[in-house]
Amino acid sequence: MATARRSRTPDDAPESASAGSASTQPVADPPVDAAAPDAAADPAPADATSTRRRPRAGRSARRRAALTATAPTATSHQRVAVVIPAKDESRRIAATVRAARAIPNVDLVLVVDDGSEDATQHVAREAGAVVVRHSHNRGKASAMETGAAVVAMRDVEDGPTRLLLFIDGDLGESAVNAAPLVPPVLAGQADATVALLPPQPGAGGRGIVVGLARRSIQSMTGWTPTQPLSGMRCLTRDAFEAATPLAHGWGVETGMTIDLLTQGFRILEVPCDLRHRPSGSDFRGQMHRAAQYRDVLLAVNARRVRRAVHKVRRTVGED
Repeated sequence: MATARRSRTPDDAPESASAGSASTQPVADPPVDAAAPDAAADPAPADATSTRRRPRAGRSARRRAALTATAPTATSHQRVAVVIPAKDESRRIAATVRAARAIPNVDLVLVVDDGSEDATQHVAREAGAVVVRHSHNRGKASAMETGAAVVAMRDVEDGPTRLLLFIDGDLGESAVNAAPLVPPVLAGQADATVALLPPQPGAGGRGIVVGLARRSIQSMTGWTPTQPLSGMRCLTRDAFEAATPLAHGWGVETGMTIDLLTQGFRILEVPCDLRHRPSGSDFRGQMHRAAQYRDVLLAVNARRVRRAVHKVRRTVGED
């Protein structure tokens, strides 16, 4: 499975990455519980589509050299943490947690209850997940950052950091089918993988938001994703921190993809037979897609402005 790199200059990187340190990560309100038990052996990787990039130079090359030197292999003991942002998912979260625990290499399933008004946290805990809770709804990006921070606290000191596998709370029993996202990252073939989902029964979208995200990613990175809004993703710790702070709201996936590609990270799209609750064509579904469009546009424009500012600074510096 061949991949190539996309070059960048330091001016292309997000401001959080250029600071040379890990991003600020929020801490969940209550203490965490015990981790879930280990799972079974690795599955064979699925076919995937990849980004195409050119060799990089400078600081990026030094980072890539360090990553290559420490890249995990099939015989490594690196484990995987499943992070599940969830709000009011008490009906499906138990099945999702149980299925996630069955994914090979997973030794920690963490549910971030983002201000649910139902019993999500209790149901998830009873199903075997570690649960942390926001006292009020902070949004998906904040839940992802909280989850990553808690996982970091549980990583073994001086040992390999866990890979981060983000999945939605409404996948139910199909969550185990996110397993193909792990092997390419575990083997060092990709820095991040993105799930390609089959058509979802009942989906009422017309592709407007997907089209906006796809065109924006292509114009800013040169790569055209198939499903730019897919939220099921597996990343290395290094890749996740390079993408933080995450874009707000429903723009998190589009912003993450742009940030990773402009810094030279490798992304693969991997087919996964996942089933979730789609947005319909009713008024509620239309409002959801309107919010998606707004957040994707905000994420893209923020990165365009940032890039323009970096170019101006570079030009002034050269003068």
